[in-house]
Amino acid sequence: MTSISPVSEGYPSDLRALTSLRAFLALGVVLFHYQLQWDPALGYSPIIERSRLAVDAFFMLSGFILAHVYGPSFAAGTFSYRRFIVARLARLYPLHLAVLAGAVLMVAGATAVGVQFNAATYTLDGLFKTLFLVQAWFPSETGYNWSGPSWSLSAEWFAYLLFPAYAFLALKLRARPWILLALGVVGYIAIDAAYGVFFGKVLPRAEDDMGILRIAPAFLIGMALYGLGRGLSWRRPVAIAAAVGTTALLLVGMQFSLDDRLVVALTAPVVFCWSMLAKTECEGVLASPPLVFAGEVSFALYLVHMPIVVAYKGLAAELRGIDSGFIMSPVELAGLFIVTALTSVALHLLVEKPGRSWIRSAFERRDKKVVAIAE
Repeated sequence: MTSISPVSEGYPSDLRALTSLRAFLALGVVLFHYQLQWDPALGYSPIIERSRLAVDAFFMLSGFILAHVYGPSFAAGTFSYRRFIVARLARLYPLHLAVLAGAVLMVAGATAVGVQFNAATYTLDGLFKTLFLVQAWFPSETGYNWSGPSWSLSAEWFAYLLFPAYAFLALKLRARPWILLALGVVGYIAIDAAYGVFFGKVLPRAEDDMGILRIAPAFLIGMALYGLGRGLSWRRPVAIAAAVGTTALLLVGMQFSLDDRLVVALTAPVVFCWSMLAKTECEGVLASPPLVFAGEVSFALYLVHMPIVVAYKGLAAELRGIDSGFIMSPVELAGLFIVTALTSVALHLLVEKPGRSWIRSAFERRDKKVVAIAE
């Protein structure tokens, strides 16, 4: 019998299992917000309720992927911070601006026709903070509804700006990724304790209210997970068993409504073990084109689903003459999800991808002009 040898090389360039993981995480966030809209008599799922913590997995994934993509150039001394920031801006802003523009038009239209809404969460100050993705950098008692989920983009932008510091630390501890992981865990515990003292909440509840504190340790943990996996050799059966086991453990923890911080802790092994599926080339269905495409569309799905809910409820309430806090029926939610999914695909193909390419190309053309003038 021929045995399956372990895969000891570094990660492949395309980590399709992690791309597919994004699809499941985004769907979890959508279902969490939908569960808040349906009649409790229809049932309540603790797993769906804890799916709001998928954001922390996104933060870890960001640290992991950026370590994977930019770590080699940083170690070689060829890393360009300017090119990095342009690439990150191109990743976030086309879709962010499109969704924010839609929210502005929605608020303007509601104001023009006299539709009632909570103006305290749609302030001019909040609009500018959201526009420049700094709304999660400061304390906030009321939060901002201009583009609700974009608070996490604000936190991501903060981590991107500090990426060289993260990368420098990861490079210094390249041979000792366990220490980097320990720093991330200790940092998380310390920040959580401080956040509880000053804000009276656990760290996984940080959103508009200083959400940057939530990504700071999670991003580092993600980078540490990449460092750990890069040097490990697993056999394919081990990788599959570990991925299934850690995922099952996470779902059990969510079902039993464990403390938010424990659920976040259980997401780290999932991210790590799914990455090892890619490394050992046993991703299976997770590498299928439909799932990978769903993962690519997940950013649009995550960002647009709440504005669509808000717009629909506001319009439906006005037409029916009822309060916008009404309970939605399963048929309404199913129809809304279909509309949201189609909108997400359209935004991904028509805004996100071309916008990203245009921004990168524009900066590359500018660089060539500067070089030509200098010569």
